[in-house]
Amino acid sequence: MLPLDRSTHQRVASALDAAVQERAARAFEQFEAMPHPTEKDEDWRYVELDFDLADYAIADAPGTALGSHEIERLLGPLAGKAVNIDGHTISVDGGDGVEVKAGLGAVSPTGTVLSDRFAALHDAFARDGVIVSTKAGAQPEAPVLIDLQTVTDGGLALPRISVVAGEQSSVSVVVLQRSPDGIASLVVPAFEVSAGAAARVEVTVIQEWGDDTVSIAAHRMASGRDASLYLAEAGYGGRYSRLRLAVDLVGAGAGAKIVGVYFGDGEQTLDYRYYMRHAARSTTSEMFLKGAVADHAKSVFSGLIRIEKEGQKTNAHQTNRNLVLSDGAEAHSVPNLEILADDVRCGHGSAVGPLDEEQRYYLQSRGLDRPRADRLQVKGFFEEAIQRFPYRALDSHLRDIALDKYAAVAL
Repeated sequence: MLPLDRSTHQRVASALDAAVQERAARAFEQFEAMPHPTEKDEDWRYVELDFDLADYAIADAPGTALGSHEIERLLGPLAGKAVNIDGHTISVDGGDGVEVKAGLGAVSPTGTVLSDRFAALHDAFARDGVIVSTKAGAQPEAPVLIDLQTVTDGGLALPRISVVAGEQSSVSVVVLQRSPDGIASLVVPAFEVSAGAAARVEVTVIQEWGDDTVSIAAHRMASGRDASLYLAEAGYGGRYSRLRLAVDLVGAGAGAKIVGVYFGDGEQTLDYRYYMRHAARSTTSEMFLKGAVADHAKSVFSGLIRIEKEGQKTNAHQTNRNLVLSDGAEAHSVPNLEILADDVRCGHGSAVGPLDEEQRYYLQSRGLDRPRADRLQVKGFFEEAIQRFPYRALDSHLRDIALDKYAAVAL
C-alpha cells in the first residue's frame, strides 16, 4: 500500500506518458496547496466529510476480483469490456467498431483548473484507467461494459474513464461501480467524455458501492457541433457518494440529456452537483433526477445552468424531485440559472416532500391496503426516470433495487 505523499506521486508519475506527467505534476502541487473541503465551501454545502485521507492508501496491486454481475447478462452481446480493480485495469476487450484499451486518457487540457482537492488528488496519483474510442463514422450497435471494483480494505482507487467519439460516430458505455459491504475504501473516479461533431455518446452508470465505501466522482463532458451527450446514473450504494458533473456544450446545435435515480437509506449521503454550460448557439439540455431518502439518509442536489452570451436560441431545463420517507431523512435541492444571452428558453423545477396523501387515498379507495398503495406510489415515482435510461434491459434491475430498499425501510 502506498501513502499519499511526494514519493508515491513521483513513483506513479515516472511511469506515465510525458503529456500526462505534466498534468500530474501540476495537480500534485495543487493537491498539496488545497485545503480539505468543508461545509462552508459552496460546492460542498450541506455535507460534512467524516473521513481522513490519511486513513487510505493506494493499492500497489489489484485485489481479488468480484464474481460476475447480472448487469452483464442483462446487457447481452457487448462491443467491448474492461475490468478495473482498485484503480488497476486488469483486462480490456474491444471490437465491432470500438477500441478499448488500458491507460490514462488526456482529454482535458493540461492546464485545466481543478475544481477541488479531490480532483487534484486524482490527477496527481491516478496511474491507470480505460480509454474507449471510436473512429469517425463508426456505429457499434452494442454497448461497452466497464466494471469498476474496489475490493481492498483501506484502499484508495483512482480509476479514469476516457471516452472519445470521432465525428459522426456513436458509442454507448455502461459503467458498473461496485465494492463489497464492510470494506472501508475510498474511490475517486474521473470520467472524461469528448464527442466530436455530430457524434452521439451515451454513458450509463450503475453505482452499487458497498456500505463502507466513500466515492467522490468527477465527470467532465464536452460536445462538438451537433453532437449529443446522454448521461444516465443510478446511485444506490456507498456511505458517502458524490458526483460532480460538468457539461460543456461548445458546438452549435449540441445537446445533452441527463437522467438519474437515487435512493439513500441508513446513514447514507448521496451528493449531486451538476453544471451545464451552454457556450454555443442553438444548444439544448435537459436534466431529470428523481431520488428518495429514508432512515437518516441525506441527499443533496445543486444544479446550475449557465448560458453564455454566445448561447442564443438555447433551450434548457432541469428537474429534481425528492421523496422524504422518514422524519430523520433530509433532501436538499437547489437549482440555479445564470443567463447572459437574451433569446433563450430556460427553466427549472424542484420538489421535496413525503408520499402524496391524495394518491394514497385514491389507491386505497380502489381496494389497496396502505402498504401496497405506498409501494405503488414509490414504484410510479421512480418509473418516470427509469424509463428514460438508454437500456430497457436494465429496467428490472434498477426498479428492483429501489423497491427492495423501500421494502427494507417500510417494515
